[in-house]
Amino acid sequence: MPWRNGSSPPRTVVAPTPARSRATSTSTSSSSSTTTNHCDSQESGTPVNEVTRRGFLSASAAAGGMAVGGLWQPGSAAAGGCAPSFGPVTVRTRDPRYQELTTRAYNGRFVGRPDEVRLVGSADQIVRAVTDAVRTGKRLAVRSGGHCFENIPDAPDVRMVIDLSEMNEVSFDPVRRAFVVEAGATLGQIYRKLFLGWGVTLPGGTCPTVGAGGHVVGGGYGALSHRYGSVVDHLYAVEVVVVDRSGQARKVVATREPDDPHRDLWWAHTGGGGGNFGIVSRYWFRSPQARGSDPARLLPKPPVTLRQASVSWQWADIDEAAFARLIHNYTTWHREHPGADLHAGLSLLHRAAGEIRLDVQLDEEQPGAEQLMAGYIAAIGAGVPATPATQVFTWPWLRATTSLYPGLSGYRIKSKSALLRRPWTDQQIAVVHRYLQQGGAEHYPSGAYLSTFGGQINAVPANATAMVHRDAAFSSFFETAWSLPEEDEHHLSWIRGLYRDVHADTGGVPVPGPAYSGTFVNYLDADLADPVWNTSGTPWHALYYRENYPRLQQVKARWDPRGVFRHLLSVRPA
Repeated sequence: MPWRNGSSPPRTVVAPTPARSRATSTSTSSSSSTTTNHCDSQESGTPVNEVTRRGFLSASAAAGGMAVGGLWQPGSAAAGGCAPSFGPVTVRTRDPRYQELTTRAYNGRFVGRPDEVRLVGSADQIVRAVTDAVRTGKRLAVRSGGHCFENIPDAPDVRMVIDLSEMNEVSFDPVRRAFVVEAGATLGQIYRKLFLGWGVTLPGGTCPTVGAGGHVVGGGYGALSHRYGSVVDHLYAVEVVVVDRSGQARKVVATREPDDPHRDLWWAHTGGGGGNFGIVSRYWFRSPQARGSDPARLLPKPPVTLRQASVSWQWADIDEAAFARLIHNYTTWHREHPGADLHAGLSLLHRAAGEIRLDVQLDEEQPGAEQLMAGYIAAIGAGVPATPATQVFTWPWLRATTSLYPGLSGYRIKSKSALLRRPWTDQQIAVVHRYLQQGGAEHYPSGAYLSTFGGQINAVPANATAMVHRDAAFSSFFETAWSLPEEDEHHLSWIRGLYRDVHADTGGVPVPGPAYSGTFVNYLDADLADPVWNTSGTPWHALYYRENYPRLQQVKARWDPRGVFRHLLSVRPA
């Protein structure tokens, strides 16, 4: 299910419904938390002037500011005072909240047993938590949305988890002329606040529960990326809590400005992956080509409405030749129409699911949208001797984007991926077909997935950001999910065998070259560092970072010289 951190559509298309608002109340005891009035400041000590939408009207009235068209105008007075911050809250093993906080990861295979979980509400609180961990020698990890595919925050040696989930504000900073997104905000929260507040958006992933913290730093992409590029292509600045050689924790703001002495730290957060250089507390976003100070013009505008289609072929009507034809039609069409403003994913579900599905969406208001959709569906099904079931519907963009798609939260999951420069060969398609026939109902809802990449993502040089895969045409993804621990070996063996055999010509992994761009760091896969499953002789970091890895190593050596932020697949210092 790569839409959690990337762009593929959900397995089961459901008619989107309005996202329900969720009220959250937090009860804390005096022994485990404190609430203080404070304002985070920039590294220079100058207060960051941020005005939230919900507090704008009262703030502008109190300060004598001006609201024009519902937007905060430059030159008006800033909001006075600071709202009380959340936390910090310390939860230890005997606390009734401990189980909730240690089992909130998406993948049910991994449950951590840290000594404590620190819920934080500001960068200053992160600094204090990191300082405590360094002083006491506790191995630490950080969690925002909890969608990590491997046990990075849940590793057995992690003694402190810093939980960012309550740091979820989205606001506009008129000083930097950029939108501020705290690292614990989910994609659904971000899209809703940006759109309802200013009519803008970010081209991130399509699962609304993914947290910004890891999604952005890994170089997230989504359904609008063909038009607007990766989310990091709009990243202006990042605030990071780092630890120097003496063990002192501090917060640093790094921007993309050419003369910023911290620019290398900004660059590392444009695809360098989470848990490598420090803890992100917040991001600032402004498109590079944006000018002026009107917030409504500083980020991309989403479509007004989305035209969506779900097209399904029953496995009972599909033989191996028809299966191959569907895949060839899909990859051929997209290679022949690289500029088409259309996002589509082909879900090659296991036979136990009963169907193969194509999910398509495009901007309803683009010229010829209806004809483009109809022609595309016809082209993918051309020559396939089976009549698909087709549903086409139109929804307002925000409602469709923030709907809670069906997911696998709580299941035991194993996921693997590869970014393709060219389509699968006939031999690879035969391997996928064979594995999708193996076993029975226990493989529901497993499968393989192809989704479009390219477009504006490919318009950026590979070294301009740490997200190096600017030459990929497709994203391929493999996933299996199950419920019981005693089924682990069966499902792990199935998906590892599928992935190995698809990439048999390159040592069981997608070695960068004519066929592959490598693989995406947000889809962490510990098997890539295991010589049993990676027999290519190509190290895991070359698959994720390619030629950008030496530069990431230099950033690591400068900003995390003590190796405080580390895990199985973390960047090693130069």
